Amino acid sequence: MAEQSEKLLRTLLGQGFEAYWVGGCVRDELIGRPVHDMDMTTSALPEEMIGLFQHTIPTGIQHGTITVMLQGHAFEVTTYRVESTYENHRRPDEVTFVKEITEDLKRRDFTMNAIARAVDGTYIDPFGGQQDTAKKIIRCVGNPLERFNEDALRMVRCVRFASVFGYSIAKDTWKGLLSQRANLEYIALERIRVELEKVISGNNPLRGLELLSRSQLLDFAKIPVLSTRFDRDIVMGINKVSLEPICLRWAVLLYAGRFTSEEAGQQLRKWTFSNQDKDEICSILRLDEQVKKRIQIQDIGIAQEERRLSWIRLVLDSGRSTALNWLKLQRTLPEHRQSFPIEWLDLFSTWEQQMNIYQLKDLGITGREVMKVNNIPAGSWLGDLLQHLLLSVAAGIVDNDKNGLIEEIKRVNMNHG
Repeated sequence: MAEQSEKLLRTLLGQGFEAYWVGGCVRDELIGRPVHDMDMTTSALPEEMIGLFQHTIPTGIQHGTITVMLQGHAFEVTTYRVESTYENHRRPDEVTFVKEITEDLKRRDFTMNAIARAVDGTYIDPFGGQQDTAKKIIRCVGNPLERFNEDALRMVRCVRFASVFGYSIAKDTWKGLLSQRANLEYIALERIRVELEKVISGNNPLRGLELLSRSQLLDFAKIPVLSTRFDRDIVMGINKVSLEPICLRWAVLLYAGRFTSEEAGQQLRKWTFSNQDKDEICSILRLDEQVKKRIQIQDIGIAQEERRLSWIRLVLDSGRSTALNWLKLQRTLPEHRQSFPIEWLDLFSTWEQQMNIYQLKDLGITGREVMKVNNIPAGSWLGDLLQHLLLSVAAGIVDNDKNGLIEEIKRVNMNHG
């Protein structure tokens, strides 16, 4: 990709235009992070780029951005531009193309993103981005009040960069963020969610969550998330949660906010999470509610085998991955916040590992074969009987072979007369 992007720049330079790598790719190279997208900026106008390259896509031509396809790679190239006033703190009313790279860099959000690099390795850095990067500081280009007023999403991006890179935020930038945070209500929840997902999936999500809490930034979103409702003791454990699956980190956060599974589902829907992500997250919270409801460890009148069967039934109902995620969640919590003492979590883990099967498709007999044994048309009885067989095999009460299962069917029939 680097070779193709250099070829693209040299093509522009060969036609008498200025051209540079700019933004995130320059920043990431400076700090030693993997470079994914190699965006470029040029003095060439969009129509000049379209005439120069064989395969182009007018991605954002009204804002000067053309996607150039070169040897199987896509590169976004944007004409130097300045921006006018912003509509509703999120998009410029109009852009004006300019011929000076420094004018273009002046409109960017943070100094570390306002650095351009030429093909000969020299940098254009009028705002001290290299120095701030070396000191691990996030600083707005120019006046922070103006930058955050132009696009309120920049405030969430500021927190995201601080979290993911482990940087501090310059004092004037932080003050500007606090003074402009009410403008976040103008930003679509989907755009905020994308930034939050990057915080949650980073190496140190706790850093981002602490900054969000200190700034109370999300209190001002279209659907507010009040920082005061979150249990800090629980949030502190989020860094211990592995990145796979990411839904587990979201579940920890919602658990810390004392959201029921139903409340969590409503909140995630409003915040434009996909149905799949929403269901995965809520299933963990729902299982927590069910375990607390169905397994009473204080009642000495309940036999341990009854508790074991209740747990196995919950694993079958919710799915193995949900059960494992719930156990992981519980182990990230401080002991005084866990739903069950650690020895019970160990017991649940042991019972889960001892299960023989986890799904109906693994049962050694099919529904059609069960119907043949009973010689009765399908009905609600079939589902109930299959679930009974599944539980019996999972719990090790009945062997998972056809003859053993047929014997169990006959036993159930006799008991039900």
